[in-house]
Amino acid sequence: MGFTQVFEMLSGIIGGLCIFLLGMSYMSDGMQAIAGNRLRRMIATVTDNRIGACATGTAVTCLIQSSSVTAVMAISMVNVGLMTLQQSIGVILGADIGTTITAWIVALHVTKHGLIILGISGFFYLFSKNERIKFTSMFFLGIGMIFFGLAVMKNGMSPLSESASFIEWFSRFNPETYWGLFKCVLVGSLTTAIMQSSSATIAITILLANSNVIGFSTAVAMVLGQNIGTTITAYLAALGTTTGAKRTAYAHILIKIIGVAVIFPFFYLYMSFLDKIMPGALVGDIGKQIALSHTIFNVIIVLLFLPVTGIFCKLLIKLVPSRVKKEVPHLTYLDGGLAETPSIAIQESGNAILKMRSNVDKMMMWMGDELETPGRDPQLRKKLLHREEILDVMQKEIVEFITKIMQKNLPLETIAEGRRQLRIADEYESIGDYIMTLLKLSDRLAKLDSSTAKNDILNIKMLHTKVCHYLSIIGDALASSNTDILTRATSEGSQIVTTAKQYREEHLNQIEHAGTSPQQTLVIIDMLQSYRKIRAHAMNIAEAIAGEK
Repeated sequence: MGFTQVFEMLSGIIGGLCIFLLGMSYMSDGMQAIAGNRLRRMIATVTDNRIGACATGTAVTCLIQSSSVTAVMAISMVNVGLMTLQQSIGVILGADIGTTITAWIVALHVTKHGLIILGISGFFYLFSKNERIKFTSMFFLGIGMIFFGLAVMKNGMSPLSESASFIEWFSRFNPETYWGLFKCVLVGSLTTAIMQSSSATIAITILLANSNVIGFSTAVAMVLGQNIGTTITAYLAALGTTTGAKRTAYAHILIKIIGVAVIFPFFYLYMSFLDKIMPGALVGDIGKQIALSHTIFNVIIVLLFLPVTGIFCKLLIKLVPSRVKKEVPHLTYLDGGLAETPSIAIQESGNAILKMRSNVDKMMMWMGDELETPGRDPQLRKKLLHREEILDVMQKEIVEFITKIMQKNLPLETIAEGRRQLRIADEYESIGDYIMTLLKLSDRLAKLDSSTAKNDILNIKMLHTKVCHYLSIIGDALASSNTDILTRATSEGSQIVTTAKQYREEHLNQIEHAGTSPQQTLVIIDMLQSYRKIRAHAMNIAEAIAGEK
């Protein structure tokens, strides 16, 4: 085999593989954009019912065409407390079945239609103005790229069937003995761990088998290893997460390893079993036979583990004990792995915004206590300072998370929601800043002779109560997605501005009385102005809820 032929072969294999992987990404992103709401509803229905969780995992993976993404999503949701360990195990078991569809797509003899699918869907994707048509076209564009990538890889691999030296080298990986079986499983595991895509390695395995480079038994043994190798993505996703998330990742790894370990000593009986149940229609079609073996293996895994998920959970808790210290994984409900599924991620970033709202409400409550007894509770001051730092970090986490989501292909509705959330997070962080300004001004007022400012302090307390109520009604509208809040927010916001102006006039009218210092006047006016600023930022939140720019 000359240099030119080797170069052309490698170009076809590597180029086709890249087109295949890009097609998988396009197909997944397109389906998520089309079925985002359905995906959210599916995840919301996950309960401790093991069959329901398994069905959800299967359905979600069928939609997004990636068991790795489903596993990472499950780990991320356990990490932030949105899913239990037992629920996640059910979802992962379902994902193992759902991912076998990719092998069937590869096994179907449809690669010759790749270019026509690519051309038609690409035309609609480039020139359609309708969003739904555009993302549906993106989904079919991914399918076309998968088929075309497979065709390119197939052409690239065709010289291998004529290369005696390559076939001789590959004959070393033959499961005629247990040592040979182990080598096949190891090769499958390592290649998948490196590529982090079992779909790609199974596609290559099927193409090698179709090219008569490897036999059916070798392909089945390699597929067993590829099932283990695909767990590397879940393991990497669990690094630096909570104990619960690590247990979920280890569950994924152990399920695959135990499944292969169960098959390993009975491999030759397993091959006989496959021969007996193989439909006559598949005889002679090695690609479909490999796809069927992949499906059967994962069905066996589900049948082994689904009835004992409770016992398996207890085993994982013993193997991965909880840390002595209380774990606080994130200040928000966010985890980087969730960004792989934007339709779910945007919902969880919304939950993080609600947590910011809760923190602001607490700060306002504590600020009210501080106004009642200024400077008398040092712990109250520390709590306020700490909570303001938390708000800053939460806003940073939300901005980073949403920015990561927005870098993907998203429908306009999701993009608009992301921008709305960024705006609300910024407004809540600004409100936190003004609460800290009020704390500093309260400290300054306490140090002055406030005997002449009793009426001003009473007015400020009443204004504080009004602003707290204003923040509460807008926060409730945010939680319930009440887009009709703007009219009420405008009306009550105007009352706050009028009240603040009235209190300012009352104070200025008292300046002529002896005992009112300029410093005291500056503090009172600045405090009244701070409440007006809080009202303004709250009004901005109301506009964002209502969809106003």
